[in-house]
Amino acid sequence: MNKHCFEKAERLAVYRAIAERRDMRHFLPDVVDEEVLTRLLSAAHQAGSVGLMQPWRFIRITSTKLRQQIHQLVEQERVQTAKALGEREDEFMTLKVEGILECGELLVVALPDEREAHIFGRRTLPEMDVASCACAIQNLWLAARVEGLGLGWVSLFDPEALAQLLQMPEGSRAIAILCLGHVEEFYKKPMLELEKWAFVRPLKEFVFENGWEK
Repeated sequence: MNKHCFEKAERLAVYRAIAERRDMRHFLPDVVDEEVLTRLLSAAHQAGSVGLMQPWRFIRITSTKLRQQIHQLVEQERVQTAKALGEREDEFMTLKVEGILECGELLVVALPDEREAHIFGRRTLPEMDVASCACAIQNLWLAARVEGLGLGWVSLFDPEALAQLLQMPEGSRAIAILCLGHVEEFYKKPMLELEKWAFVRPLKEFVFENGWEK
């Protein structure tokens, strides 16, 4: 046994959290405990980041007016996305794509300004700031599942419009709206699979050896 390995029950709990994580769209209006929220954000802040740049910024939305305005921005993009989907437009419009007005907590995740100062790990891959931020979101997502809370990542919005709404500094960029809160139940499968919009493909299709699969 590897001496660094967690106990079996602990390992199984980690894998269970990963397997049961869901992109949630349906929420209860119950308040999220402040101590729990702090734990979740702390978990996010412990994510790995290229060059230890820690590019994540979390904006907690506590204003009802702002929440409604953010919902309007998402709705505008939802309509535009539907049009871009062509023959699937009507089908897309039946999907529930966010829970902004229902969730207990609403967070906007953004990249900071002056990111160009961070060269370590980004000279040839500048998008590693986004990748690092995604790691923080995944940490938060898994921690939320362990705490019995749902989280939904919303990406249907105009980043410039949201930045203007939140008075973000020039050069910063919003990359996610996170709906966080209590749920009646977690989806048994990813919601888009339940809705027959898309289906999970097997791992073997994504693992190659010694080069790109022909």
